[in-house]
Amino acid sequence: MPRYAMVIDLQRCVGCGACSIACRNENNVSEGVYWSNKITETAGTFPNVRYHYIPTLCNHCQNAPCVRGCPTRAMHKLPNGITMHDPDKCIGCKYCMFNCPYGVIYFNWGKPHKFWREEQELIKGCTSSPAAEVKAVDGKGTPYYNPARAETYAAIRPKGVVEKCTFCDHRVKKGDLPYCVEACPANARIFGDIQNPNSEVSRLLGKYRPFRLRENIGTEPHVFYIRGFNSARYGSTKGAA
Repeated sequence: MPRYAMVIDLQRCVGCGACSIACRNENNVSEGVYWSNKITETAGTFPNVRYHYIPTLCNHCQNAPCVRGCPTRAMHKLPNGITMHDPDKCIGCKYCMFNCPYGVIYFNWGKPHKFWREEQELIKGCTSSPAAEVKAVDGKGTPYYNPARAETYAAIRPKGVVEKCTFCDHRVKKGDLPYCVEACPANARIFGDIQNPNSEVSRLLGKYRPFRLRENIGTEPHVFYIRGFNSARYGSTKGAA
């Protein structure tokens, strides 16, 4: 059984946000919820400044505090290491949110995709209302809806439950890469089996000294970061599922 992990190369990441946009489209993520996000830091003194980006997502920890704290086992580990969630078992207690040290679990306080139900035009007689736009493209609540998400998880998570990144488990199950990895134009995300010494993630973790977010607390996150900006080079790849 593989143990999936992701390596994020901070030299290649330019903070473009393609991962976040791809994640929203693939997983029908509602506004205000961020399965894929980034920390932006500014270094230097104006005008000699530059930005540093640290992409964030569920770390799929080996010792996941969210799983330990879930009273209904809605949050659970799959045999391949993915931290998965079952909305049908979720009672909305938010213990997983309180236990997660990374702030990557979100609660649905209202009916998802509220924006796309608005009837008011931004400029009357000039622009369409969100609801009219959805109707014009024959959308199911949003202009874009991915039915494949429903293969392993609720396509759109209802009010009163939590949700988070699942490493696109529905794609990985078919041998495809998570969509954020597929969509990254800089090949900054590499995905694969960390238990396979010949996988690309294993090779990169052996070549570069990685770090993980808050790894000192013993959660054993499986999202690894390598390098900052430097002139080193290696052949770009997205890895393999």
